[in-house]
Amino acid sequence: MSFLSATLARVKPSPTIAVSTKARELKAAGKDVIGLGAGEPDFDTPQNIKDAAKAAIDRGETKYTAVDGLPELKKAICAKFKRDNGLDYEPSQVSVGAGGKQILYNALMATLNPGDEVIIPAPYWVSYPDMVLLAGGEPVFVEGRMEDGFRITPEALEAAITPKTKWFIFNSPSNPTGAGYTRAQLKALTDVLMMHPHVHIMSDDMYEKLTYGDFEFCTPAEVEPGLYDRTLTCNGVSKAYAMTGWRIGYAAGPAPLIKAMGKIQSQSTSNPSSIAQWAALEALNGPQDFIAENNAVFQRRRDMVVEMLNQAEGIDCPVPEGAFYVYPSIAGCIGKTTPAGVKIENDEVFATALLEEKGVAVVFGAAFGLSPNFRVSYATSDEALKEACTRIQDFCASLS
Repeated sequence: MSFLSATLARVKPSPTIAVSTKARELKAAGKDVIGLGAGEPDFDTPQNIKDAAKAAIDRGETKYTAVDGLPELKKAICAKFKRDNGLDYEPSQVSVGAGGKQILYNALMATLNPGDEVIIPAPYWVSYPDMVLLAGGEPVFVEGRMEDGFRITPEALEAAITPKTKWFIFNSPSNPTGAGYTRAQLKALTDVLMMHPHVHIMSDDMYEKLTYGDFEFCTPAEVEPGLYDRTLTCNGVSKAYAMTGWRIGYAAGPAPLIKAMGKIQSQSTSNPSSIAQWAALEALNGPQDFIAENNAVFQRRRDMVVEMLNQAEGIDCPVPEGAFYVYPSIAGCIGKTTPAGVKIENDEVFATALLEEKGVAVVFGAAFGLSPNFRVSYATSDEALKEACTRIQDFCASLS
């Protein structure tokens, strides 16, 4: 009899974490490696947020808090949803967890039974399907084609819904593509969901503040108020506030669901870090002007990376609306051979050869459910990005 749980066999380790770990190991061994796999800003946490954390320590705010969040933080989250999204929530409808991932996991664990289906648009964040599997559900993938801007169509969503469908996971702007849905495009999806009252919506809005040009963010319950009672709107401070390591995510939704999520959390981690919660309170209530400043840097990097990758032989790189990722196609490289004699049979082989021969770490597209592509995170310095893209150009030019 195996010592390990059979459930563990249903999931795999995070490929994005694996790539970042491999890059760090090669660097530690003295290799010249540029890592483009990590999904976190290279900016430091703003000083006012760090000062709020220090002040909380000095005040002795180092004890347990309420399991799913400080009352003060829940109040600030309600104000954020009203201010930014026009959504009205009470503190009893808010849950705070140790990162956005825990919020999503708690909701799935609290609601899924064996055989329940969860619709996930592909390409998807690598953790969505594995969290569904851990919770006993079955992921159902709907492909967002590159020619459609990596967005799924209403017809494809309709075709995927069955009597077993419990959740639809929605992520805009998207990890890994950066694709965002306009209000009209999202309304077309919510019109479909309105016809299926048994389907609940999990909207992962983690990249809400990271948008470019004239793209305007919107979220499902905002676009279609009729979905309010069956939507869990999820967010966090990790990306926009450069607080990845602080581990604070939050969500608002129906009070019975929030209560059930709190029950799960009470028997796993209990409350998120008290100090991180006070820092998140300052993030939400404090100055927001630095976000636009950071976004200007991200947009400049995005434009440079897209331009340089589109100059690489065999690569086609669309322009994303938000987040800090691009998701280029390598269809023109498939079947070619590297100078080391490696045949590029798929995007995983491409990414492995690129790392070994040119020292550039990217995440292969199969990890996100759509090939032949790879993901680049441009949340790193201009210099590193320019050098990495030059190496990718050289690598592609060397294929024969």
